Amino acid sequence: MLFNTVQYFVFLAVVLVAFYASFPSSRKPLLLLASYFFYMSWNPKFIPLLLTLTLVDFIAAILIETVRPDRRKFALILSLVANLGFLAVFKYYNFLAGNLAELFGRPESAFFLAIVLPLGISFHTFQSMSYVIDVYRGDQRAIRNLLDYALFIAFFPQLVAGPIIRAREFFADLFAWRQPTAEALQQGAFLVLLGLTKKMALADQFAKVADAYFRDVNAAPGMLSAWSGTLAFAMQIFFDFSGYTDIAIGCARVLGFHFPLNFARPYLAASIADFWHRWHMSLSRWLRDYLYIPLGGNRHGQLHTYRNLMLTMLLGGLWHGASWNFIIWGGYHGLLLSIGRLIHEARGVVERPPLAGLHPLRVLATFLLVCIGWVFFRATTFADSVSVLCQMFSTQAGVWLLERRHLYFILVSLALAVIEERWNVFDRIMRAPRWAKVGAIAALLLWLEIFAVTDKSIPFIYFQF
Repeated sequence: MLFNTVQYFVFLAVVLVAFYASFPSSRKPLLLLASYFFYMSWNPKFIPLLLTLTLVDFIAAILIETVRPDRRKFALILSLVANLGFLAVFKYYNFLAGNLAELFGRPESAFFLAIVLPLGISFHTFQSMSYVIDVYRGDQRAIRNLLDYALFIAFFPQLVAGPIIRAREFFADLFAWRQPTAEALQQGAFLVLLGLTKKMALADQFAKVADAYFRDVNAAPGMLSAWSGTLAFAMQIFFDFSGYTDIAIGCARVLGFHFPLNFARPYLAASIADFWHRWHMSLSRWLRDYLYIPLGGNRHGQLHTYRNLMLTMLLGGLWHGASWNFIIWGGYHGLLLSIGRLIHEARGVVERPPLAGLHPLRVLATFLLVCIGWVFFRATTFADSVSVLCQMFSTQAGVWLLERRHLYFILVSLALAVIEERWNVFDRIMRAPRWAKVGAIAALLLWLEIFAVTDKSIPFIYFQF
């Protein structure tokens, strides 16, 4: 039940009507049942896994609050072992088995198991782990109602691909739920429409170019081919994931829940650190709070700081997928973050503000560095990644793969991003007169009508994680 299908919006309409027509006491059970139905529409055999992890973490959090202090860590370890154990088996076993087979000179399939990756396992395990860790730290009270906790884990708008919601954010809405205002409903509906436009009329347009290029990276050799194919993927992944989160945030908003912002115009970032403050922000905060800071952060000198940055980003890359390409992608960003920090420290704690005229060049340089990283993220094999990188810096010209309409999409999107960066247009539209709102909606609908790709074989990229 993809977010960009008629089936999903029929499901959403039924849920909304039933939710607001039902008694307040029955709304939480209704949302939980709807969320489990949504999950089982993908693959019903994995619902026991979701229920098991939910029950384990629910009990572990209560134990942390009730047992003797010397036994609290045991309850935390129980939760972490369960979550990371399931994640390791389903997501990383075959990766490890393949590498062991190669190490011992065995066929790649020697230790292979036919394992299907459960939907959204990376997202709901991170969300559940953050809750238990917060309870252990004393930052969150243990939830005593299993239904409430189960809804936190399974809430359908963000179950599949985030954003990763903190327990205090979700339960603040759940325990003090208020019916959304007319303005909130309009915001939610507009976000859903905006997300659909990003996905179907932008991401999927670029996907056709990126998929064709990365299907066989040697079929179109040359510098222009490599850069244009990678640029196509850079546009695809942004509009795809940003569009998904817009739809998720919008669906939650019309149900009375407020999800945090997950993207803030990341391709306008002027440094790699700035990029990670803007890209997949809920994951960036999770990695900072539950990995980087516990490792020591920047508290123990430069070498430890660089080590912690590298470990955090390496594990962040591995979180995305079980392959060396994802690990290299994470290590690449860890290296860039370390270099950026080293340059900053070499200039001194107090530095002059950068010249305004250099800002566009810093943004362009950051974007090109990010695009080089996307090669490892998108290429099927390490050999393909090396081939693309070699082509990027070769003397052979190649063929420019993007058509004129794609360049128009990029220029229009860039202009809108700059306008939103400076004047916060979305909030202005929501506060604008009705004619302005109608005009914005009409523009999105027109864009969808003209440019939408209806090919169902182009799924949301982050559904695979």
